[in-house]
Amino acid sequence: MFMRLFRSLMPKEERFVENFVAHSGFIVDAADALAAMMAPDQEDRPSRGREVCEAESSADEVSRQTLIALHRAFLTPFDRSDILALSNALDDAIDHIEEVVLHAALYEVSEFDDHMRKITGQIQKASRLVAEIMPLLHNITGNAERIRSLCEAVSSIEGDADEALREALSDLIEQRPDTITFFGRKEVYELLEAATDCLDDVTDVIEGLVLDHV
Repeated sequence: MFMRLFRSLMPKEERFVENFVAHSGFIVDAADALAAMMAPDQEDRPSRGREVCEAESSADEVSRQTLIALHRAFLTPFDRSDILALSNALDDAIDHIEEVVLHAALYEVSEFDDHMRKITGQIQKASRLVAEIMPLLHNITGNAERIRSLCEAVSSIEGDADEALREALSDLIEQRPDTITFFGRKEVYELLEAATDCLDDVTDVIEGLVLDHV
């Protein structure tokens, strides 16, 4: 209680929130590039895949800057452990999006089906909601209800992605493709769904921040 009051009275290092805004923006960029890569009429899939990797590299740099700032800052807008947890959760989300591209290349998955596009669309929706939350962290107390609502929406999308994964795997098993194709597509499905899990993990951290500040 004393530390919360102390923080509220002291000037804060606000660039952490700006970093989270930038970090989440790169996740949106990566999700959009992934969706473009999977589009049925996409003529340059490798270029779209490189755009995903470029967004991930940019996000890594933001994460590095956040870590440096965390070591240098005397006061932070919220607990250091929460800042680190949020940065790591954002990192995990974009890392999983990039892993989809890398594993698709590894298994030579060049055609993307409706199940993959459906879950990718869910990643796009969830990433935009996460990006919408980030500026609200400048005033967690005043924006608490809106933050909670957005977090619930991300959690709902994650549940939908779980169901989409089950449907995808069921269809895959029924189709009985060759071994390499089976494992390649299975890996892509699971990585896509894992990306929605990671975005839900981001909102779990944020919901903890709301509880600490309200």
